Amino acid sequence: MLSPQASQIREMFSLIAPRYDLLNHLLSLNVDRRWRRQAASLLADPLQDRQALCLDLCCGTGDLLLEMVKRGCAPIVGSDFSHPMLKLGRQKLASRRLQRRVQLLEADALRLPFPANTFDGLAVAFGLRNLENWADGLEEMWRVLKPQGRVVVLEFSRPSHPVFNWLFQLYFQRVLPGIGKRVSGHGSAYRYLHDSVQEFPDQAQLCRLLTEAGFAEVSFRNLSGGIAALHWGVKNRRPAA
Repeated sequence: MLSPQASQIREMFSLIAPRYDLLNHLLSLNVDRRWRRQAASLLADPLQDRQALCLDLCCGTGDLLLEMVKRGCAPIVGSDFSHPMLKLGRQKLASRRLQRRVQLLEADALRLPFPANTFDGLAVAFGLRNLENWADGLEEMWRVLKPQGRVVVLEFSRPSHPVFNWLFQLYFQRVLPGIGKRVSGHGSAYRYLHDSVQEFPDQAQLCRLLTEAGFAEVSFRNLSGGIAALHWGVKNRRPAA
């Protein structure tokens, strides 16, 4: 059962689902498409293995799923806790006749209904930030990955240049909520986006959380000057307490 905080976030995403894709592309000037392509490319090895299984966690309407499909032949599972988002994702898959290749499942990212050591690769795009507990989310990702399975996290982050960071903050705080409200009718969701990005760990802090969760070979790459960042690692044995 979801906590009150998680239920509120699910309701918010369910309300903006009809305009979610449009706003993602509009507000990022379509750069989000390139970010997702780069995230999918980091899972190229498992995606090209027909015997492997990959997971898109917090898959939303399925944009990252579609990029993952293009990378190979492995079956893919998409998981999200918002039913309206998944409904839109199913429509995308059906229009491309991908229902047999990709399975969608409504589930809580903190309590996934999969056995340990299930997936060869796992990606999450703009979803980790929305979990009630980031460390618990990474622990759950570690649990469902097979040994040496790869995790890829695409998230908003901290621009490295001070002036660019100031402009980024100004846009997120002053411009984005207004556009979001006019297009989706729910300005509070885009005020939440600003607040959640401010609270989320920066690049180095997220590397540390991944390492503490038991991932090895952890690294990151800034995207668009650090507006977003890709983090990755492989499942290792947990460090001794």
